[in-house]
Amino acid sequence: MVQNNLNILIVGVGGQGTLLASRILGTIALRLGLECKLSEVHGMSQRGGSVVTHVKWGKEVFSPIVCQGDADYILSFETLEAIRWSDFLKESGYIIVSNQEILPMPVITGKEVYPKDAFKKLRDKNLNVIEIDGLKLAELAGSSKAVNVVLIGMLCAKEKIELDLAKEAIKHCVKEKNLELNLIALELGYEAIEKRGI
Repeated sequence: MVQNNLNILIVGVGGQGTLLASRILGTIALRLGLECKLSEVHGMSQRGGSVVTHVKWGKEVFSPIVCQGDADYILSFETLEAIRWSDFLKESGYIIVSNQEILPMPVITGKEVYPKDAFKKLRDKNLNVIEIDGLKLAELAGSSKAVNVVLIGMLCAKEKIELDLAKEAIKHCVKEKNLELNLIALELGYEAIEKRGI
């Protein structure tokens, strides 16, 4: 059953398609007959910098910002970003995270160290974590850049949103040349949840 009110945080690094993901989710909300507000907040949005996008939908939406402890879902395209934003998840919420590790600039320059066992640190927080090898499924669909749509497929399956409705949103938001691979990525994410029965 689709929740009438849903707060979603989309986190990743520049170049992973967080903004496209928010547009797709916004389109899904509108097709469900709900109001939707989007807000992109980031530090360094160029490739490699941390990016977060807020998506809120419901019968009435007054603010575009998801507050700390208020996210029903966090879609994280990278493991460290999941840790960074995990405090925004509500107790009953879910983090859907691709277990990819992308080194941020401070790590690349040697100023900081990527945490060892980053995924274990996330699990140790006793959160509802759904881990996926998003990169593997994206590459199976035809592009490593489709991790964002794989995770959208997972959220749609978790929320019992009809696959055909989500496909129509993809068709509305994605360029023709990238359409087929994104539709496949959506299906692979959807199937990943159905296979797990969660």
